[in-house]
Amino acid sequence: MSERLSVFKTYKLFVGGKFPRSESGRVYEVTDSKGKWLANAPLSSRKDARDAVVAARKAFGGWAGATAYNRGQILYRVAEMLEGRRDQFVAEVADAEGLSKSKAAAQVDAAIDRWVWYAGWTDKIAQIVGGANPVAGPYFNLSTPEPTGVVAVLAPQESSFLGLVSVIAPAIAVGNTVVVVASEQAPLPALSLGEVLATSDVPGGVVNILSGRTAEIAPSLAAHQDVNAIDLAGADAELSKALQIAAADNLKRVLRPQAVDWSADPGTDRMTAFLETKTVWHPTGSLGAGGSAY
Repeated sequence: MSERLSVFKTYKLFVGGKFPRSESGRVYEVTDSKGKWLANAPLSSRKDARDAVVAARKAFGGWAGATAYNRGQILYRVAEMLEGRRDQFVAEVADAEGLSKSKAAAQVDAAIDRWVWYAGWTDKIAQIVGGANPVAGPYFNLSTPEPTGVVAVLAPQESSFLGLVSVIAPAIAVGNTVVVVASEQAPLPALSLGEVLATSDVPGGVVNILSGRTAEIAPSLAAHQDVNAIDLAGADAELSKALQIAAADNLKRVLRPQAVDWSADPGTDRMTAFLETKTVWHPTGSLGAGGSAY
């Protein structure tokens, strides 16, 4: 029997639920921690970023309008699918971050658990950050959280998978859609995550994943008039400053970079960072001696 040739994987972007190559036709070499070639990843252009924003905006209405329970079911489905492909992601994370198999497995397990964590929060976060407000007068005064809109996310550079999941999952759990710029040096786990999302009932356009040079792609997202917020988790100090200036043009909500232990309890901060509060007044009717006439 003749020796067979290996079938090398062609990594592609994940935009609008599909897997396009970069419109520029460019790729760049991705290597492991020892400099060994792993794959060629798409080198996204500003046009790819704009296309991703269009896809995210198109998907926003349906995703934000879905019930919180339904979003939770879909996030849990992502965890189910990742569990089935655990070995693949362990190998990719080990190569990407120079970790032993056991340490990479711990990262992947934590990332899977994180999807479950946020799946459980989708129908509970409104009870934490919303509520009925006490007012003087015959009114109901109710505050409810709503998603901000399209969120650009610069994924952490040093945590190719657990950090990635930790910035994507909270944003979409509360109804936002996202355009993600993967870790520049270690984009392969992120691009593989797109394959999982495509088979996990996540509507096309809810999550869009780009690979390439963060400093090349991020400015167009920060300045984009149809991007409502930006998470600068993967930006260095110099790039972060430039992006904050660009984001001010249309008053984007900005989550500044900060030191984060991605393995720690995630809390609710990254969900509330991309929520707006809507307050509604409603008359209860005239108040008589016996109480409300509502």
